[in-house]
This record gives sequence, structure tokens and C-alpha cells, in this order.
Amino acid sequence: MIERIAILGTGLLGASAGLALRAAGFGGQLAGWNRSPEQGRLALEMGAIGEVAGDPIEAARASQVVLLAMPIFATLDYMEKLSAVLGPEHLVTDVGSTKRMISEAAARLYNTPERAAFLPGHPMAGKERGGAALADADLFRGAVWLFTDDPAARRSPQGAALVAEWRKWVQAIGSRILDLDPARHDELVAWVSHLPQFTATALSALLEEEVGAAPELKDVGGRALREMTRLGASPFSMWRDIAHTNTEAVEHALLALEHRLAYLRENLRTPALREEFEQANRFRRE
Repeated sequence: MIERIAILGTGLLGASAGLALRAAGFGGQLAGWNRSPEQGRLALEMGAIGEVAGDPIEAARASQVVLLAMPIFATLDYMEKLSAVLGPEHLVTDVGSTKRMISEAAARLYNTPERAAFLPGHPMAGKERGGAALADADLFRGAVWLFTDDPAARRSPQGAALVAEWRKWVQAIGSRILDLDPARHDELVAWVSHLPQFTATALSALLEEEVGAAPELKDVGGRALREMTRLGASPFSMWRDIAHTNTEAVEHALLALEHRLAYLRENLRTPALREEFEQANRFRRE
């Protein structure tokens, strides 16, 4: 039975996970750590965690479950550090937005009878801005929480039991679980998550360049402009790691969009434009 969880990274996702676990009835201890002491204190004040840990490694060793809620390269770094100090009585899991490199590291460092278990995870939930101040106990409710677990993992009995219990807590906070192959995961999220983000970033940067000196034009754009550029406020610090760890899939999606935009440009006065709108409407209906 999970009695103590260490949340390493108490920003938006980490603090929201703490709030969601409490709301779902988790009665154990929640320890939190953040590279920014201010974010740790804020998570404590919000009730997302019950204590701020001074040392992330010691916090992990004292817990049964460790949730890595940090950017991908930081996650990979802590996977290395924790693998050397945790044992078969521990489970480490994460919320990273790309999974191939994390799953490969898990296969190399974890999931044997002598080592800690690792369960690669990715909740399809978030906001365009980060930080504990925006944490929400309902952030994961109704969202899909993806896992890219290795079915051949030879875990210890303790590790296997912790994996099963953590999956139940993910469901208890309102998420729907979906298991995917890591490569398939990265391919899919490139289309449904990364492409919208990079499209919004490019559009927002273009508009800043073209009309940034005329702020009244932002009012002219109204709701359409706000919805299309909302993701443009997302932080580079998170998306840098995604771009570096899912480059090929993102490149493929962006190139396909470039071709589609060129097709639209070339058919602004032809019947093909109607067909494009009809196809777009079918996707929204389905």
C-alpha cells in the first residue's frame, strides 16, 4: 500500500497531482521538492504537498512512489541519479511529454527484481503557462493518462504491486488510462499536441512581427485570434526538451502542415477550398 509519495517538481503538473490525490482521498504523506524554493513553498501553502523536502534524493529514498514532474532532460538526469539509490521497494514514474528516450532509459536503469520499478507516464493535460499558482485538483479529470510500460519488465513483487496501485490512483483522480508503445506515443503526440503548439508559436511570432506595433489590431482579431494564439504563451523551457527529444516526428508533422498551407494558398479561388473546409468539418464532428 502506498503511504508516501515524493513529487519532484512542484510546478503546474506536480502540484496539480498533489491536489488531485488529496481530493481523491489519498491519506498518505506527500513530500515535494522544486529547484525553485518559492514553487515548493507555494505548493505547501496550497495543500498540494504536506512538506517541502530539502534534498530530492533523500525524499525519494524515504518514499514508495516518486513522481518526476519536470522537463524531459531533467527527468532523464534524475532517472540516472535515482537508479543508483533506490531499490525494488520503490516505484518511479513521470509526466514527460515524449516517451521514447525515457522508456529506453527505464529499460536500461530500472525494472529488474533487484532494482526500482519505473512506469513511464504522460497525462494529456496542462495549461499554456506553468507554475504551482495555476495548479488545479481537477486538471486531470476527464483527461487521458498515457503509459508506455514495458510488458516484459521483470519487476520485483513490490514494484509490480506499486505499479498496479499507482495506475488505480491515476484512475481515482479522474483520468482514463491508455497504454501505448513509446514510438507510437511520440508519433501521435507530435500530431495532436506538438504540432498545435509549434503552429501557435509560429503564428504568434509572425503576428508580433507584423502587427505588434499596432496593439489595436489584437482587439480586431477577437476570439478567433485569442484561441489560435493561446498556446503561444507556452514557455520555451518546456518545449525545448520536447523539440530535442521528438525532432523527427515534429519535423514530419510540420512539413505536412507546410504542404497543406501551400495547397490552401494555391486553391483560394478553386472548388478545392470547399473540399478542404468540408474535410476539416468532418474531423471536428467526429
